[in-house]
Amino acid sequence: MLLNASPDLRQQIEANEFLHPRVGLRSTPIAAVVLTGGDVDAIAGLLVMRERQPFTVHAAPRVLDVLDANPIFEVLARDIVMRRAVALGVPFDVRQPDGTACGLSVELFAVPGKVPLYLERPGEAPAIAEDGNTVGACVSDGRHRMFFIPGCAAMTPRLGERLRGADLVFFDGTLWDDEEMIRAGLGPKTGLRMGHMSLSGPEGTLAAFADLDVRQKVLIHINNSNPVLLDDSPQSAEVRSMGWNVGYDGMRIEL
Repeated sequence: MLLNASPDLRQQIEANEFLHPRVGLRSTPIAAVVLTGGDVDAIAGLLVMRERQPFTVHAAPRVLDVLDANPIFEVLARDIVMRRAVALGVPFDVRQPDGTACGLSVELFAVPGKVPLYLERPGEAPAIAEDGNTVGACVSDGRHRMFFIPGCAAMTPRLGERLRGADLVFFDGTLWDDEEMIRAGLGPKTGLRMGHMSLSGPEGTLAAFADLDVRQKVLIHINNSNPVLLDDSPQSAEVRSMGWNVGYDGMRIEL
């Protein structure tokens, strides 16, 4: 099961033998893709999977609407690749294309966020809302809970209680501070304007997770301006001192 399909999906498949074909030349062990948003970095990799092999795309209705509105995604033939609208807050079992259970359940839930950049209206700043445009995923095998939240604009009390005591959380680590992109001359927008909470500060991710008792915490979706990517930076030392790991290609975690 893939959580999102990033633009570098072909490289990920080639680099990991467990994702290689097992039967014939075009088969895939990938049974499902669960989407947490309609941003380019979450859906572009679907176009790599157009080999007429069956799998299911699971997503909130708003995210499936994005796929439906873009004809290029019809390369995923609908008689082969199912699109399943998932109700938020209702767990579902992940199954193989033949209906066999995979042993995992997934629950999608809304988190604060905004519409994808390419759907913004010119001249308007989109509202930050929990409306299903940005969601998190909770994956469970019945014993452990793993959360995947690559985009999040704020930590709400409800989200904090949901994450409390989790075995593993992958969380939005886009920027160290809100004006990082502006200060570096990389863009005119703050992190919040882009739909991401910052790592630092009293309202940041590090502070928000301080008392949630999450066993393993991993930062993902990290912008290349973020100093936590530098092993010898004080910011990297700070996140490690607070129990965080910085995600990297090829990272493997067993629960």
